[in-house]
Amino acid sequence: MSELADEHDLGSCAARRVGSTPTVPIDTTLPSPQEMGRYGETNLNIQKTFEENHEAKLSVEVDAEKIEQYKRRAARKISERGKIPGFRPGKAPYHMIVLNYGEQAVMEQAIDMFVDDEYSNILKEAGVEPGAAGTLESIDSLDPVKLTFRVPLAPEVDLGDYLSTRLPYEWTAPSQEEVDKALADLRQMYAITENVEREAQEGDYILVDVKSETSELNREGFATLIRAEERDTEWPYSGFAKELTGMKPGDVKTIKHAFPEEWDVEELRGREVEMDVTVKTVRAVTLPELDDEFAKTVGAGETLADLVEAVKKDVEARSKAEYDDKYFVELIEKIKEGATFKYHQHSLDHESEHVLEDLSNRLAQQGMDLDTYFKIRNTTREQFIEEEVKPVAKKRLERSLILDEIVRREKLEVSNESLDAEFNHTLNSLIMQGLDMQKIRGGKKGQQQFAQAVAMESANRVLTRQALDLLKSIATGEYKSPEERQAEKAALAAEEASAEEKAGEAETAVPANEASSVSEGSSEAETKN
Repeated sequence: MSELADEHDLGSCAARRVGSTPTVPIDTTLPSPQEMGRYGETNLNIQKTFEENHEAKLSVEVDAEKIEQYKRRAARKISERGKIPGFRPGKAPYHMIVLNYGEQAVMEQAIDMFVDDEYSNILKEAGVEPGAAGTLESIDSLDPVKLTFRVPLAPEVDLGDYLSTRLPYEWTAPSQEEVDKALADLRQMYAITENVEREAQEGDYILVDVKSETSELNREGFATLIRAEERDTEWPYSGFAKELTGMKPGDVKTIKHAFPEEWDVEELRGREVEMDVTVKTVRAVTLPELDDEFAKTVGAGETLADLVEAVKKDVEARSKAEYDDKYFVELIEKIKEGATFKYHQHSLDHESEHVLEDLSNRLAQQGMDLDTYFKIRNTTREQFIEEEVKPVAKKRLERSLILDEIVRREKLEVSNESLDAEFNHTLNSLIMQGLDMQKIRGGKKGQQQFAQAVAMESANRVLTRQALDLLKSIATGEYKSPEERQAEKAALAAEEASAEEKAGEAETAVPANEASSVSEGSSEAETKN
């Protein structure tokens, strides 16, 4: 069953939002001039106030001359799509348009055009950085024209004294036992199985149906392996398969189990459950020999030694990735303790949409939709969003804000080399998964848009890794300021340039012995002449 991504998700796309044309107006009242600061240029008089919900309220008074210009444009637009007797579309004079459609219709169109054209200028003049599309809340007056906007502000974070954060990095390479387990799993993947009518024993695969009053434990056609050793990753708990030893196809067994309070699945924490397990099939397993031929079959080299080395590197990489996930989650949480966040509800709602979309995509891979998932969980969409989605979205949003602020403060940048490498890695991975660039919709334009999206995602991943590496350097006491890093970079570039210059001089210089030979050859030639 898919669950919400949280612990291992360190970033999101929700950190910065760009404002756009606001939505339709609703009624409200203006604050008093004493509550607001006053801003203005020649055509706009803007008053603004910042509210506790991280939103700016802007009162905009439009100069009469400017609004008159927009009324003329509005009238022309109205006449172009309407019919006025005696005039071709768009050719009627202003007073005839007003006479036929009314002053109010012209003014409404003028205000719409004004908002479309001037909204970004209003934000700029007011010094407001939007976090989402604003709202034209009310038209407070038509003479002069006064408009009230509400604008969600871009999220902000104050990291506090983040440079004092400490957390030791203590990853250790996996033992040989872990490598041996990985080799055993690899042999299982290439094993030959056959149905048998005997009792299940260690090393067999068994296909079972599991029925329980606890919905999280219901499974049909679930395959499990009876291992010699227990695995923490075994479903539904470590040692479950061993309890099926001795059962034959058709046998039914009731298994009772008590889950601990700290169990990963929230619905099972501290619960005592019963499961009726029916064995459908027992399959005996014949494992391949662990030799050079097996290494060739797997494609990990020509010899068993090559295979062992490849598996060892893979186990180490996965172990380190797992440790890093937990380490950086803990590290960011420590930084978050001293941080202060400001963001509008819209930012949280937007991130919640992404969390729900991620869950929907994972469920789709299992052939399930959200509505079915809500029924299995015995919940509603609204309840699920409020109780489970929003807490996850809050963590993701705040983590992403921390990482974005680290990138900004520490002046991290993406080099062309790192971007190219990440872009090529991402594209190659997609191609190996079946992507065909020629089949992307939209032809060359679609391919270009797709490539730009991959490049943007690649740049985000590179910056995230740089930010995490920098946080690690802070936590382990190895931090260097942007100025120190820039000085090291400049010194390294100077050394490389000097080395290249010396190499070039060495290539162009004529060795002494060669020069001597040339000189002697010339003398001999002169003597003969």
